[in-house]
Amino acid sequence: MTGAAGGRLASAFPGGFLWGAATASYQIEGATREDGRGESIWDRFCATPGAVANGDTGDVACDAYHRFAEDIRLAAAMGLTAYRFSVAWPRVLPDGSGRVEERGLAYYDRLVDTLLAAGIEPFLTLYHWDLPQTLQDRGGWPDRATAAAFTAYAETVARRLGDRVRFWTTLNEPWVSAFIGYYEGRHAPGIRDLGTAVAASHHLLLAHGMAVEALRAELPSTARVGISLNLSPVESAGLDPGAAEAVTRMDGYLNRWFLDPLAGRGYPADMLALYGARAPRIQEGDLATIAAPLDFLGVNNYYRLVVRDDPAGPFPNVEAIQPEGAALSTMGWEINAQGLESILTRVAADYSFPQLFVTENGVALDDRLEGDGTVHDPGRIAYLEDHLRAVVRVLSAGAPLGGYFAWSLLDNFEWAFGYGKRFGLVYVDYPTLRRLPKDSAAWYGDLIREHRRLTADTAP
Repeated sequence: MTGAAGGRLASAFPGGFLWGAATASYQIEGATREDGRGESIWDRFCATPGAVANGDTGDVACDAYHRFAEDIRLAAAMGLTAYRFSVAWPRVLPDGSGRVEERGLAYYDRLVDTLLAAGIEPFLTLYHWDLPQTLQDRGGWPDRATAAAFTAYAETVARRLGDRVRFWTTLNEPWVSAFIGYYEGRHAPGIRDLGTAVAASHHLLLAHGMAVEALRAELPSTARVGISLNLSPVESAGLDPGAAEAVTRMDGYLNRWFLDPLAGRGYPADMLALYGARAPRIQEGDLATIAAPLDFLGVNNYYRLVVRDDPAGPFPNVEAIQPEGAALSTMGWEINAQGLESILTRVAADYSFPQLFVTENGVALDDRLEGDGTVHDPGRIAYLEDHLRAVVRVLSAGAPLGGYFAWSLLDNFEWAFGYGKRFGLVYVDYPTLRRLPKDSAAWYGDLIREHRRLTADTAP
């Protein structure tokens, strides 16, 4: 980034603001059968005919298990000050509980040490959807016992890495795990039952709260513990009858069902009423456990939701529409930076989390590798600039924002879409696994370096 406009944007961020990129274990690591790693629900789901586009799997992905040092060199060359990654539960505990796989822990040792040597803050997520298949066979997240297994896993990782990792995220997007995995069935484990999904959502939140307590006991007092939620502002498509109620239902389903109990308010009464007999079985003490004090909330945002009432549709009986003339990513998601600003402003105003991070934000585009090895992605540069200007507006209003993580460092396995969607700052040529920074990587790096030049880069 050059010029006065670039300098103004860079100078608008406070010193110590974390500049990062995010990844997830199953999406980049590969090596699914190496060094004692157990089977995950995504390994099983990918083996299900028709579940994933083109029959793609995470067996190789970006091969980051063997190439992580190269990826960290790219991150350092970009000037990143933080790197968000997830630990693969079945790599550490192949059966979900019990026997610990030393070779799995050793991999994350090497990853963390390499990040620190490069001057990059490790930002660790304990769960990004790769549940050990053995635990799914015993009931998965709809089974309360999975929360206890997760807590033991969190303790295992904290004992090993807690002396070097400051930032700990328990879960990534529990709404997706619960409702896309157990209700819509588009993600692993591919179950389609609303009551099962609601039970899973409660046990995911319970696992989070139990893990927060366990992490506090294992980690130094300087450690920071949080959770990342996928959140979107919900707006009405018009003034049709039932429009306001549709917005309330969708907001409750996606946002408030997780925000409220984490903030100590319990589950929203309107959603409990809608779920009726499907509402979770809440035991004494559960809500207090879920509301364990947090150091930060991670906000993952990709789009706003514009909805209208759909009484005949699936729960929560709303239909999401694309506004006429909306610019869309290759995911079919509206590109609109106002959505990020709206949800951050709302969370900062309505809840009292000590700090917020944008832990995922990015866009999938039709990136093309040129013959000279370059990838020109002006649409992604425009996206980043627009969304970072939205972050500046939220900061200017006083929100406690501590950092921004672009999704993603690398093009990668995009879940049920396979390898057909590219979000990365770095292009991955899948046949050769060659990494090629896109123009957006250079733009982002220039912004980071300009910010660090202009401001005192103190730790948050």
